[in-house]
Amino acid sequence: MLVLVAPGQGAQTPGFMTPWLELPGAADRIAGWSEAIGLDLAHYGTKADADEIRDTAVAQPLLVAAGLLSASALDASPDLVAGHSVGEITAAALAGVVEDEAALRFVRTRGLGMAEAAAITETGMAALLGGEPEVTVPHLEKLGLTPANVNGGGQIVAAGTAAQIAALLDDMPEGVRRVVPLKVAGAFHTHHMAPAVDRLRDAAAALKVSDPKVTYVSNADGKTVATGDEVISRLVGQVANPVRWDLCMETFKALGVTAIVEAAPGGTLVGLAKRALPGVKTLALKTPDDLDAARALISEHAGA
Repeated sequence: MLVLVAPGQGAQTPGFMTPWLELPGAADRIAGWSEAIGLDLAHYGTKADADEIRDTAVAQPLLVAAGLLSASALDASPDLVAGHSVGEITAAALAGVVEDEAALRFVRTRGLGMAEAAAITETGMAALLGGEPEVTVPHLEKLGLTPANVNGGGQIVAAGTAAQIAALLDDMPEGVRRVVPLKVAGAFHTHHMAPAVDRLRDAAAALKVSDPKVTYVSNADGKTVATGDEVISRLVGQVANPVRWDLCMETFKALGVTAIVEAAPGGTLVGLAKRALPGVKTLALKTPDDLDAARALISEHAGA
């Protein structure tokens, strides 16, 4: 059984889209999406530096565009789909809940709304490596931080004000080996993002929505979602609530997933899976050179 997953913000690196644009028809698709959302995706995916693509309003559409482009090139029929944070919008499009261009318009609104919310207060995020959730989470809450991403595989991402992140660096929870500040421009998936929810809800009301054609696994609680309306409702609320990727991986295990392929720019989610799901085959789409290996893996594992 195969799950196709899509990464979240922070997976982008300068120039990562360059090889994907060399595929037949890819440049035209990106140009069309760029015109539709008023953002030059080709420029940001090939020529922009790390600071430019760190901008939430840029990074989020860029990641969804890359995920859709790589999944299209793969031309796979997964048994399940899921995405981490903004990658859930990629997954929704892959499941047929919304059309690709609608997904890009929706994520453009999401990115702009979250960027505006992040500008209200200086906030940030930091990854905690190691430790046990039952110890780490209460410690974070004591410092006023939110466990915004509970990723499994020994990783929790904390979010809060700049001062709270600084306090965490000086006061790490017992058992945590390292705290790594992340290159993101806000405290995503916390109450700091509440102003973006209303804006996204308005955008969602205009979407043409269909029920998922393949099993869709939600970040909110790791549960499968059967209707398109519920998928969109969860996408709206998720910007201000924690990502439970650990529960998504528990669902993968319970449903008998045997292989995971991560859409471009892949690497983060298969890394978590290698630690949390031993025995499950994994492959990350980083460049088109990975497509043949991914197709071979899919031929062995999809359609169980």
